[in-house]
Amino acid sequence: MHIAFDNSFHATMEGFYAPAEATRPSAPRLLAFNDALAARLGIEVAGVGDDELARLFSGAQLPPGADPLALAYAGHQFGHFSPQLGDGRALLLGEVVAPDGVRFDIQLKGSGPTMFSRNGDGKAAIGPVLREYLVSEAMAAMGVPTTRSLAAVATGDRVQRERAHPGAVLTRVARSHIRVGTFQFFAAHFGAEHVIRLSDYAIGRHFPELAETANPHLALLERVIGLQCSLIAQWMGAGFIHGVMNTDNVAISGETIDYGPCAFMDRFAVNTVFSSIDAHGRYAYGRQPQITHWNMARFAEALLPAIHAVDPADVERAKELVAAVPDRFRSAWDETLRAKLGLGKEDPGDTELFDELFAELERHSVDFTGFFRALAMLLRGDRAPLDAILPDVGAMASWIAAWRARIEGEGGDFAERADAMDGVNPLYIPRNHLVEAALAAAEAGDMTPWRSLLDAVQHPFAARADWAEFAQPAPEDFGPYTTFCGT
Repeated sequence: MHIAFDNSFHATMEGFYAPAEATRPSAPRLLAFNDALAARLGIEVAGVGDDELARLFSGAQLPPGADPLALAYAGHQFGHFSPQLGDGRALLLGEVVAPDGVRFDIQLKGSGPTMFSRNGDGKAAIGPVLREYLVSEAMAAMGVPTTRSLAAVATGDRVQRERAHPGAVLTRVARSHIRVGTFQFFAAHFGAEHVIRLSDYAIGRHFPELAETANPHLALLERVIGLQCSLIAQWMGAGFIHGVMNTDNVAISGETIDYGPCAFMDRFAVNTVFSSIDAHGRYAYGRQPQITHWNMARFAEALLPAIHAVDPADVERAKELVAAVPDRFRSAWDETLRAKLGLGKEDPGDTELFDELFAELERHSVDFTGFFRALAMLLRGDRAPLDAILPDVGAMASWIAAWRARIEGEGGDFAERADAMDGVNPLYIPRNHLVEAALAAAEAGDMTPWRSLLDAVQHPFAARADWAEFAQPAPEDFGPYTTFCGT
């Protein structure tokens, strides 16, 4: 197998990373490989056996052309600044340029310690690896910007957490692994020259058109703010809770990155928290827009030396951009909800309609994913799915009437509108009870439930009779549900 590496960060950004090596696994064994993603990257795997794939994507064998390195970054973790974090259990093997010209990082996650490990073992257990693979591919299938999963390999070694687990390595693919925390690290330790250099690289790689603006670094801030507002609106539209929105987990590419204690909401509650380490609900479902505002303020602070170097007056403009984050998020959120609700036109009553919807969903503890699919069925004249998830026939009657009035006011074919809703509202998501069952089976050596669930969430929108179990809410006796970061 040949991977055409073209490692621009390694070649041009010396001083922004540390060389690193993977720890050789004792008995690598391929658990999953993403053939469609390999084709997207231009990686030809025809005729390559599972054993070779396992060696290449576990750290046992370095692919020709790879320049393994660990990236330096800092970050605010639960609001507290950690001046040095970095890739403590990940290796960036290198970059590939896909056939369409898009550049991607290929990274091993869980491949052993680096100079940034801070006494950690640098390894990963099979559960977190398979969770990230499953959830990231589900997000990609839903159209949410995300890192992707190319391979999962069991190492044959045990990883000690609260108990010993089988070890594994994930191969993660991203537009880049440059984070808000990357800028924070170089702003805190080195100052303007390094921030300018990092910003110039990020612009050239991700947003080359910004290089022609009057102040490219200010334009970078504005672009990243827009991407983050759109991303978090999409998260929330899918009922997704990231669980650890620290600044080191915010990619400037606008992709979802670092699936740790993440989960999808079943019954709607705005303050839902799944993460075992989020004791005070900082990263609860309904707090994600406010945390995005906070994270973008930290990004602006890190970029200020570069912004100021071009034009000191632009510092005030940067402050204005940060101040406008709540309005930009609300615009993205309203657009997301109009699509989910089958509404084609902006209306002065949108805010009231949308806010009352979420008040009603919480009041009646409604299954979030199922509700929007049931609304589409209601447009087709079938009320049974809605009645099945509401506590009684009168629940949400006033809101449903207001929504129907909006739909009818816009006119058009109801069946077409329902089909459009089904095109943005997933039927199959990684339901928490299914994820846990699949991971438990995988750890015990049976990958069948995980593969079946992966197949369903990679095709989230079109109903299939044989996948009915994947659309069902968690049973009443499931929970309370808690997720863990895996380190």
